[in-house]
Amino acid sequence: MTAQLLLSFLLGAIVIYAFAERRRSPVVGALALATAAAGLYFVWVPAHATALAEFAGVGRGVDLIIYIWVVISLLVLLNLHLKLRTQTEAITGLARTIAIGEALRARSAQVATSTRPHTVRMAPRTKRVESGSSKITAAAIGTSANDSATNK
Repeated sequence: MTAQLLLSFLLGAIVIYAFAERRRSPVVGALALATAAAGLYFVWVPAHATALAEFAGVGRGVDLIIYIWVVISLLVLLNLHLKLRTQTEAITGLARTIAIGEALRARSAQVATSTRPHTVRMAPRTKRVESGSSKITAAAIGTSANDSATNK
């Protein structure tokens, strides 16, 4: 009786989960609900599990339930594997697309800078100021009087 109560509690939790999951994934919710309902039925009426097992050619009801559980577990494992593989392929594709895009942007920026005509900047014309024996230009001294007035 204690095992029946414990199993009923666990299967009841699965029923609650199935109701919560049915909006996100109706198939998973329906399958979980059906499995939990069948489990609750066989927990409280184990003689029917034995009769069903004899009809299926299996000796005991417990053996039939274990076989079904193994098949369901393998199907869930296969489903998770396929989803994980799909996710991995999607991430690989995204990473490849990003890497190629960045490489193309870098290459186009490199080409754009190398094909741009080179401009040579001419030094500004400066006034020559005679100071002693050497000639000093206004650019070498710093800023002109007009520039120093605007910077203050």
